[in-house]
Order: sequence, then C-alpha cells, then structure tokens
Amino acid sequence: MSNKEPIWTKPFISLFSTNLSIFIIFYGLVTVLPLYATDVLERSDEEAGLLMTIFLLSAIIMRPFTGKLLDIAGKRKMLWISLILYLICTVLYYFIEPFTILLALRFVQGIWFSIATTASGSLAADNIPPSRRGAGLGYFTMSTNLAVVVGPFIALTIVQYFSYDIFFIAMSVLLLIGALSALSIPAEKQPAVPPVKTRMTLNDLFEKRSLPIALIGSLIAFSYASILSYLSIYSQQKGVLHLTSSFFAVFAIVMLVTRPFTGRIFDEKGPRYIIIPGLISFMFGLILLAYMDSPFTFLLSGAFIGLGYGAVVPSFQTLAIQSTTHERSGYATATFFTLFDTGIAIGSFVLGIVASKLGYQGLYLLSSGIVILTLIVFLMRMKQLRANLYK
Repeated sequence: MSNKEPIWTKPFISLFSTNLSIFIIFYGLVTVLPLYATDVLERSDEEAGLLMTIFLLSAIIMRPFTGKLLDIAGKRKMLWISLILYLICTVLYYFIEPFTILLALRFVQGIWFSIATTASGSLAADNIPPSRRGAGLGYFTMSTNLAVVVGPFIALTIVQYFSYDIFFIAMSVLLLIGALSALSIPAEKQPAVPPVKTRMTLNDLFEKRSLPIALIGSLIAFSYASILSYLSIYSQQKGVLHLTSSFFAVFAIVMLVTRPFTGRIFDEKGPRYIIIPGLISFMFGLILLAYMDSPFTFLLSGAFIGLGYGAVVPSFQTLAIQSTTHERSGYATATFFTLFDTGIAIGSFVLGIVASKLGYQGLYLLSSGIVILTLIVFLMRMKQLRANLYK
C-alpha cells in the first residue's frame, strides 16, 4: 500500500524544475566560461581553469554551514533567497569583463549554488514518502542528469550561432523560470522540537551518521572528475570531439531509462542490489573508454558509465539521508554534497597531473581502479551501514 504513495506531487515537480534550472546554468557556464576567458578575455588555459576551481572552492567552504543555516532561516526561505542571488550573479556575467572581478563573481555565485542545491535536495527528500525515498531521490537526481546534457547543448549552440552576450541573457532567463517555479513550494511542516540555537558546533557542520557513506561517495566523485574535466580533451586527441555531445546524450538517456527500475529495486530489495552492479558498470565503462578505438566504443562507454553513475550516486545520497533523522535531512544533504564536491575538486587536480605523466589512457585506468576501491570499501562497510540506518 505504501508503494502507491505518489512521488510526482506539485511540490516535487516544482523542486525538480527549480533544480533542473540551477544545474543547466551550472553546466552551461562550466562549458562556456573557459572559452569566454580564452577567446574574449585572452587568458591562458590555466587561468580559465580557475573559473571552475574557485567556484567549487566556495561551494565546498559553504556546504558545511548550510544545514545550520537552513534550520535557522527555513529551507524554503533560504531556497528563495539563494535563487535570487544566484540569478543576480548570472545576470552580472553580461556586464563584467575584468578577469579578477569575474573570479570574484564565480566565488560568490558558488556560495549561492551551494545553498540552493542543498535546500532543494533537502526539500525534495522531505516531500517524498519515506517508503519510496530511494525511487523519489533517484527521480529528483534526473534533473541534474538532464542538465548534464541540456546545459552544454544550449550553451554551445548559442555561442556558436549567436554570441556570448546572448548566452548570458539566455542563462538568466532560464534561471528566472526555475526560480519562479519555486514560488509554489509549500512551507515545511514544523516539527515539535525546541527552538534552533544559533551557536555553531561540529554537529552543525557535518552529519556524523552520514559521513561514512558520503566519504564513499567522494571516491565516485573523484572518478567522475575524469569525465567532467577531461573527456573533451581526450575525445579531441582520439578524433571524436564531434561526438562528445552524443556521449553525454547517451549517458543521460541510459540514466533516464533505467532510473525507474533502479529506484524501485533500491526500495524493494535494498541498496546493495543497485550499488554493486552500478559500480561494476561504471568501472567497465571507464576501462572501455581507456581503450576506446572507435566511435562505437566511445558511445558504448558512455552507456555503461551513465548506467553506473545513475545507479550509484542517487543510492549513496539516499543512504546518506536515511542514516539520520528527518530533522537532520538538511545536514545530511549538505554533508553528502560537501564531500562529493570535494571529490570532484581533488579529482580534477590530481587526475590532471596523472594525465600529464601517464596520458589519458592511464587517467581512465586509474579512475576505474578508484571505482574498484569504492566497491571494496562499500562491501567492507555494507553490514555496518545497514546497521546504522534509521538510528
């Protein structure tokens, strides 16, 4: 009977739309800003890379504080505030050209991105029936999966056929639409707990019960950095740069098609039935990518990576939230994304060194090795993690 509780309610659809717009802007800017820095601002590749690094740096610094902030001010209110300021930052790209000011803008926007994504993820978890949280959070993660393809596609199309100014305007309009959809999100139910204290403690920065699974999730983020940061360079070397957008399309389609099944299996049979096959699929896709020698194997690797990533990341996020109480869902969400963003940031840096020493084939083989390590750690911790659920 509980499995018939609806997931796609009006609040959930609003949050899905809002999160989709947030990440379309994120991935659109990640794709285009390096080109903007080198083509228009005449900056080096290393300086262009700072635009991603400083954004993630501010997001990582802010994440641990967002759980407490959401408790004090309210999740819905902070979502609205962060969306407004995230939108203002997006509009300002149209007016700002000095590179140092652009870096400062990226740092500030990373703060509001951190708060907005934590608030939307926490509100989504709160609006999903507990018995269907695995499937529900999997569906919610589809908004991010769609943005992986839609963001770069829109961004590159506009820049190719129009201009950077039109691109910044389009990003602002898309985010405005997403922000407006957040206005229909109802107020949270206030639990019968004592008033929130404003004094900060370590408990306000991290949800300790979510740390084990979040740490495991950071290993996947480390490996995923090889796709996010270096796939375009690798595909250019292999002569399949024109298929990179198709790679991400296959990546997203596989995630979207399999998401209903993986979420249901998670809820009905348990996380190990999704996470273990998902990690194996992710590992195989990275190995296939390392030895890619044709367009077919390139796209096939995208399918295996998409299947694995789409199964594993929502499952880890769900476990992180399930490891604590309903009232601490914001802290659990912030903890998971803090370590996930940290994994991407460290992975982007370390794997860049690996690529310079071992080449991109070595980079993707090392990334597959990290996934194997993740599988081993998960199997070792699985019994303890299950015992910690709902404590």
